[in-house]
Amino acid sequence: QAGTIVNGIVDRKDDHIKVFLEADVRSAVDSGFSRYRFEHNALPEIDFSKIDISMKFFGRRINMPLIISSITGGGHRSEKINKGLAEIAHDFNLGIAVGSQRPAIEDRSRETSFKIRNYAPNILLFANLGAVQLNYGYSLDECRRAVEMIDADALILHLNPLQEVFQPGGNTGFAGLLGKIEKICAGLQAPVVVKEVGYGISSPVAKKLLDVGVAVIDVAGAGNISWGAIEGYRSNDIVVRNCSRTFSSWGNPTAECVRSIAKNVKGIKIIASGGVETGVDVAKSIALGADICGNASGFLRHIAESRAACENFVESVMLELKTAMFCIGCKNIQELKSAKLRRAGDELVL
Repeated sequence: QAGTIVNGIVDRKDDHIKVFLEADVRSAVDSGFSRYRFEHNALPEIDFSKIDISMKFFGRRINMPLIISSITGGGHRSEKINKGLAEIAHDFNLGIAVGSQRPAIEDRSRETSFKIRNYAPNILLFANLGAVQLNYGYSLDECRRAVEMIDADALILHLNPLQEVFQPGGNTGFAGLLGKIEKICAGLQAPVVVKEVGYGISSPVAKKLLDVGVAVIDVAGAGNISWGAIEGYRSNDIVVRNCSRTFSSWGNPTAECVRSIAKNVKGIKIIASGGVETGVDVAKSIALGADICGNASGFLRHIAESRAACENFVESVMLELKTAMFCIGCKNIQELKSAKLRRAGDELVL
């Protein structure tokens, strides 16, 4: 029975990658970054060559406020993908999060594809499990195993209620989950990050998570990939397919999640992900209140093409971020946090 479950998870992970790379599964929701603009500064009074886009997160210095968001692990294609992404993270000194480690928790032979410190010993690294598994037999022990398995700096617990509805055999028992997350935060030595998978986390939910000890919210808002669309595409059930299309325009836009949490929930760090595709998006995220950003789709598409394509993608984001900061007049990320944004077409300064 256990082997059947693991094989099913592995097949699903491979399916997710295949659908992502081959089908149009983007959300119909705009990420919201186009609603904001910086005011161009024609006299920045800074030296472009001295702009510093590095920062510290969980005690590790990274070269840009961007992590490679959770993508994969445990599937047949995962080890090659994770190895390639780990090498990119090592070469550019970026953070990286693995995909859900449930396959390796269920079957230790699947651990290899997650152990990316073999290729990147000093990077900022996040472990990952589905939060709902805490209602299906997982406990502090499994969370510790996930962190220790890859020597992670923090644990991501991801929330994916809409995806679970459309996923065959999905785990939809979300009742009482907050109290179980609280127990993990209290007992785990590593910090806990809670993230969505593409529909956003609102400020009221972020406040509840802060109150139970969560250290970081990854908003993972609407504006890029729709996991409901991916599950609908995979499904042979016409009802599921039709319903997944109905929810293509569901979710909280990333930019609005970041702005709302930054304004209303003090004391929690914010990762902006979900349609953060360019260095300008990164700059806007930081100015809106994020501490750091995440991207999965760009990294996966480019590493699937070639190592060189992925390197070019990272270098492009770095140059875009530095150029945006230069044309605002910000020498470092701390100054960027105080940069003013305007709503597009509006004189209101945020």
